[in-house]
Amino acid sequence: MHSEPEISPASVWIMTDGKAGDLAQCVGVAEAIGAPFETRTIAPRAPFSWWLPHGPIDPRERETLPGSPIAPPYPDIAIASGRRAAAYLRRLKKLSNGATFTVFLKDPRSGTGTADLIWVPEHDKLRGDNVLVTVTSPHRFSSEKLDKLRAEAVPDIDGLGHPRVAVLVGGNSRHHSFTQDDQDRLLNGLKAMAENNDARFMITTSRRTPPPLADGLSNLANSGGHCYWSGEAPNPLGHYLAKADAIVATADSTNMIGEAAATGKPVHVFHPSGGHGKITRFLESLDRLGVTQPFPGPLKTTTYEPIDATPVIAERVLAEFAASRRQRNEP
Repeated sequence: MHSEPEISPASVWIMTDGKAGDLAQCVGVAEAIGAPFETRTIAPRAPFSWWLPHGPIDPRERETLPGSPIAPPYPDIAIASGRRAAAYLRRLKKLSNGATFTVFLKDPRSGTGTADLIWVPEHDKLRGDNVLVTVTSPHRFSSEKLDKLRAEAVPDIDGLGHPRVAVLVGGNSRHHSFTQDDQDRLLNGLKAMAENNDARFMITTSRRTPPPLADGLSNLANSGGHCYWSGEAPNPLGHYLAKADAIVATADSTNMIGEAAATGKPVHVFHPSGGHGKITRFLESLDRLGVTQPFPGPLKTTTYEPIDATPVIAERVLAEFAASRRQRNEP
C-alpha cells in the first residue's frame, strides 16, 4: 500500500492595503503555514478604491505594469484581507489559471466566491461550504513563540514583582469612545488593582488612545513602578503577553483580546462607551469558555486552555491546498 506524497506550498503571498490589523492576521497564518512568504501591498486610487470590493482593480496596478502588486510569477497560496484586496485576489486567481489557492481572512463583503477558502470569526454572519469559523482571530503569537519570549531575559519586565498584569489599551473607534468618565474609570480601576493585589503593570497603548488617557497611564507607570511602552522600537507586546499572570484589555479591539486569549491567562475586559453587536457576541463566547473577567473587578490569575485559531486556520489551508493540487493533477 502506497501513501500519497505530501503536497506542500513553496510560496505564499500576503495581500493587504497595509492596515496593521489585516497584515498581522495574514502574517500569523503565513508563519503557521511554514512556507516562504512575501507581502504585496495594494494601493488603489479613487474612484477605483470606492468601488471595491465589487469593482475592478486600479488599472495602474495591472499585472503588466512595473511595480504591480499582482505581477507574476504567481504563488502557490495567496492570503488576503481587507475589502480593497478582495478584487485583487479574484484577479490573481484568474491570472494564475486557478493554480493559486486563494484565502481571504474576514468577510470580503463580496460573497463566498471571492476565495477558495474564507475565514471569519464566529461573531460574523457569513457562512458557506468554504467558510471556516473560529471564536478568535489569527495572530502572530503562537504557543511556541510565547514560550520562547517567556524564556528570554527582559530586565525591565523580569524585575517587576508578581502578579504581573499586561494592560492593553486601545482607543476611540467607529463603535467605541473613551469619554472622560471612561478614562477615569479605567485609571481608577488599575490603581485599585495595584493597591489591593500589589500588581505590577506592563502597559501598552495604541495610536487610537486619547492623549489624556495615554498621559494618565504613563504617569501611573512612572509613579507606581510599572512598565509603560511609549512607542519606540522594539514593540514589547509579545513579552508582555508571554510574561503576564493576567491581562487587562479594552473591549474596542477583538484582535487584542484574541491575542490575549492565546496565553491561557484571564483577560479582564474594560468596556468604554458604545459597543457593537458583533463584539458583544464575541465577548459572550469567550465568557462561556472561561476566558474573560470583568474590569474593574477582582484580579483573577486562574488559567484555562489557550485559545488560538491560527494553527486551525493554517491546517485547513494546507489540507485544502493539497486537495486542490491533487484534483488538478488527476488525469
